[in-house]
This record gives sequence, structure tokens and C-alpha cells, in this order.
Amino acid sequence: MARRVVVTGTGVVTSLGFEVVDFWERICAGKSGISPIERFDCSDYKVHFGGEVRGFDCTEHADISSKDVKRMDRFVQFALASVTKAIRQSGIDLNTGDPYRHGVLIGSGIGGLQEIELNHDLLFDRGPSRVSPFMIPKLMVNAASGNVSVHWGLKGPNSAVATACASATNAIGDAFKLIQNGMADVMVTGGSEAAITPMGLSGFARMGALSTRNDEPEKASRPFDIERDGFVIAEGAGAIVLEEYEFAKARGANILAEVFGYGMSADGTHMTAPDPEGRGAARAMAGALQDAGINPDEIDYINAHGTSTPLGDKAETLAIKTVFGDHAKKLAVSSTKSQIGHLLGASGGVELVVCVQALLEQTAPPTINLDNPDEECDLDYVPHQARQTPIRRILKNSFGFGGHNACLVLGSAD
Repeated sequence: MARRVVVTGTGVVTSLGFEVVDFWERICAGKSGISPIERFDCSDYKVHFGGEVRGFDCTEHADISSKDVKRMDRFVQFALASVTKAIRQSGIDLNTGDPYRHGVLIGSGIGGLQEIELNHDLLFDRGPSRVSPFMIPKLMVNAASGNVSVHWGLKGPNSAVATACASATNAIGDAFKLIQNGMADVMVTGGSEAAITPMGLSGFARMGALSTRNDEPEKASRPFDIERDGFVIAEGAGAIVLEEYEFAKARGANILAEVFGYGMSADGTHMTAPDPEGRGAARAMAGALQDAGINPDEIDYINAHGTSTPLGDKAETLAIKTVFGDHAKKLAVSSTKSQIGHLLGASGGVELVVCVQALLEQTAPPTINLDNPDEECDLDYVPHQARQTPIRRILKNSFGFGGHNACLVLGSAD
């Protein structure tokens, strides 16, 4: 019989706050974390705004020196801070027990883009001898998992996932399976991203993927709205502590939620556009439900991928209808990206923290800026205001460039 897997800790670093309690309060209040970018001059860029993390100092959120922080890219710092918060909330003492049963799996879609840009300039402006000896270990996608493993002495399974915007959800799903299948007792997991850089902003803008609503940045991310014109780039991290149920129970852990199922698939149609009929997304959703051993009508809330792109929101709506049939109209469905933007590979980590809070507080968070619903997006997207509603089972969706689809089912632990 497969082992049960539970959530005992969560942590975030976002444009809406660095503490889960504050972050959740602002989510429920319908606040927006989107604003003009301040970290560099983007006045000549097509897009001037994003979900920027401001006032962040890793030494204030993790037990680490400023010297060590300088050897970490921004996305690694976000990861370490969010993991530290999740571990502290879980109350687990990682210095006890078997470190070879404690692992880490953190996703990132892009990794150390800031480090690449900095050293590119050094190379061509000052020569190869000026390139940092720390460049490679700072920019690697697995640098987040590696640094967390070293910092916390986690010697069990250690991996990283890079499946674009599905990265964190794939990471959490893979970590869930490692515990379920007996390869670990504890997994620190989630996702981190720091792609608000000159190259990141210009690259996504040149693709035509970003909203250009520069005059109203807080209203730019508007999933399922007829006036949506692209996603809003954001940064940050979301971390989860997963434990085997009996292991957590034996140490007296406060169990926040249980992970029941994981599904994944590929569209196999286009590198950046979703399957227009949402077939790949539907397969991943159905796979997660099957893995959880539950029927579609047992899901009460869906935290949607909901990026605010014309094609993506429509395809996700079609996929939900395909999987849930008549029950689709009874579901509460919302997009956290309306408030914090799209954290790319970190989005699933932060949004799973939202799902845990939704379960604990029996509250579906809102989709803000949904002023003029698209007729082809006709589900209950919890517009404008959070809603108190009975929630027992939740589906979390994440879909990424390359046709990657990942979904998780979680709910209350019986």
C-alpha cells in the first residue's frame, strides 16, 4: 500500500510579502503586487512593470552570512528564504533522524539569469579573466536544491526540475512520489525564480507574451477577462515541507494538508502555445484525479494556471469542462496570478501554499481584475472577492512552455 504524504510547513517570498500569514491576508483582500519595475531602468522597454520582490535581504530570512549570500544568485536566495520559513513552521529538527531519508527537490524554469547577464558583460567589457569563478555554481538550475541541501544537511534524494512554468508543481509532485514510494521520509520542495532582469523582461516582451498595460500595471494581470493581453512577469519562491504521514504523526507535527494525487502530460503541439482544445491539460488533470483515487465531483476548488493570456485561459477552461463535465459549473476556480503575476517556474510552489491556506481557512481566493468575462471563459472564477466556501479537495494546475502539464490534488488529512 502506498504511503501517505502530508504537508507540515509552507514558506513564501513574493511581491505581496515574505510571511505566509501576511501574504494570505493580502491575497484574500484582493491586493495587487504588480507595480513599475525599480531594479533597473526599463523606460526604453516595451513593458515597464512586474511582480517585483522589494526590500529583500536573505540574511534577514535565513541563518546565513552576507558572505555566503554573495555566492548565490537571487533565485537561490529566494529559495533558501522560503525553505527556511517552511522548515521553521513545520517544527522539524533536521539534525535528528537519518539525513539520508531527508531530501530536497526545487524547480526553476530559468535559474540564474541575473548571473549570466552580469558575467556576459564582464566577459565582453573586461575580458575572460574577469568572469566570476562562482558564475557556474550560481547560475545552475539545480543551484537552489544544491544550496538548500548543503545548508540544511539534507543527504537523501536531491534533484531539480526545469519544466518552464510547470517546474514547481512537477517538483512537488516528484517529491510526493519519492515519499509515497518509500525513498524518503521528508522532502523539502517547491520552486524559485528571479527572471525580472533586462534580458528576462525584454525576451518575454519580444515574444509578445507579456501584457503591455503600462499605464495600469495593477490591472494588467486579468485572467479570463476579455481584455487580457498577456501575462505579467514576476519573481519569488514558494516552498513546502512534505512528510510521510506516520513519520509526521510520530513526531507530533501539525499536519496542514495531505497530497493525494499527481498527474502530468505533454501537449506535443507547440513550444509556446497550448493545445487549443486543452487536451494535454485535461489528461494531466484526469491523471491527478485517478492517482488520488477520487471522482471529479469530489473537487471543490481549482487553483488555475490562469496566466491572463488569450490562448492559455481559454484552453484551460476547455480542459476543465472536459474533465469535470456538469460539475465544472459548480466548481470555484481562481487565478492567484491576477494578484502576484506569473512567477514562471516558481508559480506552482507559491500557488500550492495558497491552496493549503484555502483549505485551512475554507476560503477560495479571488480572481481580481475580472471586469469583463470572456464568453468562452464561462466558469465561476471567484471574481474580485474571496469567498468562504466548504473546501475538502483542491486541484492545482500548472502548464509550461514546451507543452508541460502538471497537476496536484490535495485536501484535508483524515
